[in-house]
Amino acid sequence: HMDNYMTLAEASKKWGISERRIRTLCSNGRLEGAVRFGRTWALPVNAVKPKDMRVKSGKYMKQS
Repeated sequence: HMDNYMTLAEASKKWGISERRIRTLCSNGRLEGAVRFGRTWALPVNAVKPKDMRVKSGKYMKQS
């Protein structure tokens, strides 16, 4: 892998969420510094997992 970047698979293991979810976050611009190479995303190694803002239990969560 490239210096200072990690693959979606590596981020998936590190953060405990699916590659598909990370791909969605990249597409939605939620991951700062994410770079797209063709059909593949690369994330900075120091990227921070964003807070999950999806609605759970049908109620909107308070944003803190």
